Amino acid sequence: VFSTDRIIAMSFPSSGKQSFYRNPIKEVARFLDTKHPGHYKVYNLCSEQGYDPKYFHYRVERIFIEDHNVPALQDMLKFTASVREWMSQDEKNIIAIHCKGGKGR
Repeated sequence: VFSTDRIIAMSFPSSGKQSFYRNPIKEVARFLDTKHPGHYKVYNLCSEQGYDPKYFHYRVERIFIEDHNVPALQDMLKFTASVREWMSQDEKNIIAIHCKGGKGR
């Protein structure tokens, strides 16, 4: 996990068998709800898998980026505009961003 005051980069919040070696989704939700209640948004950069956004109170945005590939300029512009808008709404707002392993995309 990489973290600044307002940005958290992490691996995929998983359930089932994957939660043994990736972040368990319920623990990620508990952490965000405890440390940043009502002030977080999750960005899923995985094109290959998703999860039920209810875990994060439907504050999830997906940007479909293929693993081991450069994102399209259009996707990067969409992502940065969304982050800029979210962060400017409240100085307490943070983002949690992830791909599959937490370091590639």
